[in-house]
Amino acid sequence: MSVMRSTWCSLDAGSREREYSPSSCIGGDYQSYIRAYAERSREARSKNPVRCDLRYGVHAAQCLDLFVPPHPSAGATPGSPPLLVFIHGGYWQELSKEDSAFPATDCVRQGIAYAAIDYTLAPHATLAQMVVECREALSWLHGNAASLGFDAERIVVAGSSAGAHLAAMAALPATRRVRGAVLVSGIYELEPLVGTSINEAVGLSIAGAREASPALQALEGFPPSIVCWGEVETREFKRQSLDFAARLERAGSACRFFEVPQRNHFDVILDLADPGTVLGRAVAALMRTA
Repeated sequence: MSVMRSTWCSLDAGSREREYSPSSCIGGDYQSYIRAYAERSREARSKNPVRCDLRYGVHAAQCLDLFVPPHPSAGATPGSPPLLVFIHGGYWQELSKEDSAFPATDCVRQGIAYAAIDYTLAPHATLAQMVVECREALSWLHGNAASLGFDAERIVVAGSSAGAHLAAMAALPATRRVRGAVLVSGIYELEPLVGTSINEAVGLSIAGAREASPALQALEGFPPSIVCWGEVETREFKRQSLDFAARLERAGSACRFFEVPQRNHFDVILDLADPGTVLGRAVAALMRTA
């Protein structure tokens, strides 16, 4: 693997702000993509049976929506479907499960259950608390799989952008309940954010950023994964993905990594479960082997 050398330490404040602002590659306006998430999610909910607002914890945001394909058995059997769990992005400050159902139709068509989870956003929760919530959601899903109708031993976690960070933290060997991870346009070393406007709501210290960085954790035993990003991304987002994939490979983890042509930071995730796309086919293959 050819890995881009870390450059963030040599960037001045303005360059870091630009490099860690994904919309800088598309003219600054990403709202059309947010609207697409919401519209496609509403369509998915209208076309598929869904169990909304299942609670994995007591706090307001600790809930999820679950889509399960038709199955002859109410309980988990060897034929129960695998589950793809999605953690949304938004730099830990925006979006929700309401905007995250768009992959559900393609998942259900392929016999894959799909869950979109919510977690408490900044500034109402610290990043460490968000990580705990995502791990708790996965633990709840694992423990309730039989009654919910999917296979507890075939759970794959996916995330986009900040959601990819949370998915990676949830898949760490010491804590994981998952058999695979799909990490799309993620950020895996957080210290570059300290001093940028992104950190105003998140409130990371340098020590906290390092502690919450999956790239700096022990990765031996990390599950098989996909690490990908869009062609139209900043150099630092591309480097972060390449660097994390290299760290996974050095730790002995099976990792498939690639750039998605003609996609940017915001629309690449729309391919997550679409079998007509490079990413969608890779995810389907990972789900089959989970």
